[in-house]
Amino acid sequence: MDVQLIGVPMDLGADRRGVDMGPSAIRYAGLSEAVESAGHDCADRGDLAVPRPETQEGTDDEYGGRAKFLGETRQVCTALSDTVADTLADDRFPLVLGGDHSIAVGSLGGAARDHDIGVVWFDAHGDYNTPSTTPSGNVHGMSLAAALGVGEFADHDWADSGIDPSNVALVGIRDLDEQEREALAASDVTVYTMGDIDEQGLPAVADAALDVAMDGTDGFHVSLDMDFLDPDEAPGVGTPVRGGATYREAHAAMEEVAAHRDHLVSMELVEVNPILDTHNRTAELGVELVASGLGKRII
Repeated sequence: MDVQLIGVPMDLGADRRGVDMGPSAIRYAGLSEAVESAGHDCADRGDLAVPRPETQEGTDDEYGGRAKFLGETRQVCTALSDTVADTLADDRFPLVLGGDHSIAVGSLGGAARDHDIGVVWFDAHGDYNTPSTTPSGNVHGMSLAAALGVGEFADHDWADSGIDPSNVALVGIRDLDEQEREALAASDVTVYTMGDIDEQGLPAVADAALDVAMDGTDGFHVSLDMDFLDPDEAPGVGTPVRGGATYREAHAAMEEVAAHRDHLVSMELVEVNPILDTHNRTAELGVELVASGLGKRII
């Protein structure tokens, strides 16, 4: 692969500061070198411009203020969508560095513009709220719903990627809001909870999720939220939830991704918060997992 790094220092979608420093922390942890050690060329296009929250009003009248910084999020995700689409048009592989998970709206929009893709979404949360169901107003908890055109996001070109929900698989889920749970249960999205992982093992679940994402599609996108892992493994995240994947389980999941990397269209690594981290260990682990997903092998 000819990998292009795209930084998005975004914290407008979250309720804790610091995740905007995620791209820098990930780079400092040796991402370029890790990508190259996996056998790929790597170029860094730098960071997209992101409005500072201190200079913004923080609400959007479109949904009665129920989605914080929605206008600014739309602006960033539109730019990211164009950048990802252009990267793919140049036959390069987009590796997007967050930033909070709201940026996935742009990643998915760009990846799906000229490709029929599925999605494997590694996360503790469903990110399937909408402005009418959100308990917090934080857009990083609505990003998957937005990208699938759910609820108020229907027919909004900046959000709705056109991806078929039946080709979307969530892996590692263990924290859902009540209305979010009901919406996911009524959708065509496939959800694998940590209970499923306990019963089946993460390699089997990851393989099944990949089958969902690749069924009749041109390939798949991987969205890796670092709170997919247990907080003991990845402390530097804004919304930690106990009972997540272990170090080896996470690597096993990425090794399953690597086994299908001929169909891997794009990837993002999000929710690394250096302020909450210890010695940059979450960013370092994220770099390891990306390298595993891109095919780095022990032997």
